[in-house]
Amino acid sequence: MSKKKLGLNTICTHVGEVKDEQFKGAVSPMYLSSSYEFLDVDVKRYPRYFNTPNQEFLAKKIAALEHTEAALIFGSGMAAISTMFLAFLKQGDHIVVQNTLYGGTVNFIKEEFPKYGIEFTFTNGYKVEDFDEAIKPNTKLIHIETPSNPLMTITDIKAIAKLGKSRGVLTSIDNTFASPVNQNPMDLGIDMVMHSATKYLGGHSDILAGVVASTEEHIERIWNVGKNLGGNLSDMTVWMLERSMKTLGLRVKAQTNNAVKLAKWLEKHPKVAKVYYPGLKSHPEHKLAKSQMSGYGAMLSFELTEDLDAYKFQKELQLIKSSMSLAGVESTVISPHLTSHALLTQEERDAVGISDQLIRFSVGIEEVKDLKQDINQAIMALK
Repeated sequence: MSKKKLGLNTICTHVGEVKDEQFKGAVSPMYLSSSYEFLDVDVKRYPRYFNTPNQEFLAKKIAALEHTEAALIFGSGMAAISTMFLAFLKQGDHIVVQNTLYGGTVNFIKEEFPKYGIEFTFTNGYKVEDFDEAIKPNTKLIHIETPSNPLMTITDIKAIAKLGKSRGVLTSIDNTFASPVNQNPMDLGIDMVMHSATKYLGGHSDILAGVVASTEEHIERIWNVGKNLGGNLSDMTVWMLERSMKTLGLRVKAQTNNAVKLAKWLEKHPKVAKVYYPGLKSHPEHKLAKSQMSGYGAMLSFELTEDLDAYKFQKELQLIKSSMSLAGVESTVISPHLTSHALLTQEERDAVGISDQLIRFSVGIEEVKDLKQDINQAIMALK
C-alpha cells in the first residue's frame, strides 16, 4: 500500500516499524549492538553512519510524515540543524536567516559561522521582501522558522520557496512548532525540513533528538557531513522516539484543540495584555497561517499586564509546570528572556519584541477548565 494513501495516524503507528520476523512482536525490537556483520552484506551498519535497523526504519516514518524521500535522525535539534547548515555552506558562502528565530540557532550562527568564514544576514522582518533584499550573489541558503519561537510569527512558506528557486538558492525550515501534523513544508516547495524531535515528535519530555527530512540527494549530502561530526542518536533513544511517535497525531491534535480554546480565553482575560497565536483572528498573519497549516499548533505566548510579575506568576502555578523545553503532554511555561533567548542581548530581544512580561505557553492534553483555573489562581495569588 502506498504511504501517500495512508492516513496520519496509520503512518504514525505502522510506517517505520522494524519487523520482528522471529517472534512477531507488536512493537519494534531494539538493536543495541554497535557492531554488525561486515563481510558479504549489502549494508555496512554502524551507529555513527545513521544506519542501524532502528535508525534506518524510524527515518522512513519521519520521511513519510513530512512527505519527503528520506530523513536522518540526530542526537538533538541543534545537531540536526548545524549539520544541515554545514553540509550546504562553506567558506565564502552566505546564508539569509529569518530574524524571528529560536535563540539557540541564532547563537550557533553568530558564534560558529565566523570561524568557518561563512557570511550571514538576519532579515529586518519576516516578509518575503525582507528575504529578497538580503540575498547576495554568494547566497546559498535561506532559513526560516514558522510559527516562530516564541512570538508565533508566520512566514509565507510557498513565497519563500518560490523566491529561493527563482534565485537559485536552497531553502530550509524549522518545522518544530507546527510538527508534521499541522504543516508539511515540502508540499509548499521548501527544500529541507528540520525538527527538534525533543519536542512534539518525542512528546513526553524524556528524550533529546533532532531530524532532517528532504530528498535523497540532499540527505546524502547531509549524511556525508553527519558521519564525520558524529551527531547520531543512540538506538535506545531511537526506539523510544519511534514508540512515542505512534501517538503523535492523537497528541498534537488534542493539544492544538486545547491551545485554540485557551488562546481565545486569554485574549479576553483582563490581566493579559497580549496573546500571540496564529489561530486568533487578531493575529496579523492569521489568514496566511490558515492557508498553509492544517492546524494552528499547540504553542502560544502571552504578555501579562505590567502590574503583574511574570516570574512570580509562574512560581504560583500549581498544575502548569515551569520548564526549559516544550511540547510534552503536560502543559509548561517559560520566560523566553531567561531561557530560549537568554543568549541574546537585551537590545536584540527588544528588536524582535521579546519582553520580560512575555510567557511562552506549551499547551498539553489536560482538561482546559483545569488549566484556566490554574492560571486564574496564580494571578489571584499575586494580588
